[in-house]
Amino acid sequence: MQEIKVYKTYSNYLRNKFGEKVYKLPVSLPLTCPNRDGTVGENGCIFCGEEGGSFENLSSSISVKEQLEKNKEYIGKRYNAKKFIAYFQNFTNTYMPFQDFKKYIQESIIDDIVGISISTRPDAIDDRYLEFLEDIKREYDLEITVELGLQTVNYHSLLKINRGHGLGEYIDAAVKLKKYGLRNCTHLILNLPWDNDLDVLENAKIMSALGVEEIKLHALYIVEGTALGDMYKKGQLDLISRDDYLERVILFLEHLDPAIVIQRIIGRAPQENTLFVNWDESWWKIRDNIVETMEERDTRQGAKFDYLNGRALKKFDLNF
Repeated sequence: MQEIKVYKTYSNYLRNKFGEKVYKLPVSLPLTCPNRDGTVGENGCIFCGEEGGSFENLSSSISVKEQLEKNKEYIGKRYNAKKFIAYFQNFTNTYMPFQDFKKYIQESIIDDIVGISISTRPDAIDDRYLEFLEDIKREYDLEITVELGLQTVNYHSLLKINRGHGLGEYIDAAVKLKKYGLRNCTHLILNLPWDNDLDVLENAKIMSALGVEEIKLHALYIVEGTALGDMYKKGQLDLISRDDYLERVILFLEHLDPAIVIQRIIGRAPQENTLFVNWDESWWKIRDNIVETMEERDTRQGAKFDYLNGRALKKFDLNF
């Protein structure tokens, strides 16, 4: 596939910033989630399986440094890579005592690591942890990104999926990340059964208004043994079609600030124990179809980004 030009890709962003390709190295920690252990809930999100959103990590019993060294050796040889991002991926990677958090982050600062990416929840963001990350960023000249699982700005849908937090907690976390100069990568699912096109638009508008730096889009996938899986098998879910997902992604991108980096527009999932994933089609085929459709329509990310900074006043001459 030719270089993608209809939206701002993560690979191009990293290449422009670091002068070459940069690869993520997954890190697994012995963690859980406040939505599982009774702090905010006990059963977790209705779509979340036992692996906590990760299916490619090494065992969490291995030290952070050893995981990174092993993954770096493998990926470095396979792709001739020289620069890497330590990616704390599974479950809620800020949900631990502060001293433990500091230790794990410091263990990840090894040779050839140019950035750290930390996956977490909006209700697990605290000033003390962010101050520490700000110090690490400054001391080691690392790019620090916090990946916030939101899934949707529709707080009614957040309740439906048993997310354990609302939109307010997300906004609070996004504002705090700005305060400390840390990048925000927000995860969104554009085909939740309870969302419609208006929710897709609001997703784009709120991400743009908050100045989010990065976005990860993924289609809902349904895992055996989850509450969502049970609903699916009982015929209680109204899932949109593959073509409708394509249209939602395009709608989202057209209304999104063109400065926001897109880490992905559809995700991958394991076939094992999965009841539904990407309409039984390869993720890259769906991605390519979205890109080709946008090219055919001569549209792009930000084509309809015209709603901020006093849209109602644009009828007047504002040249003072």
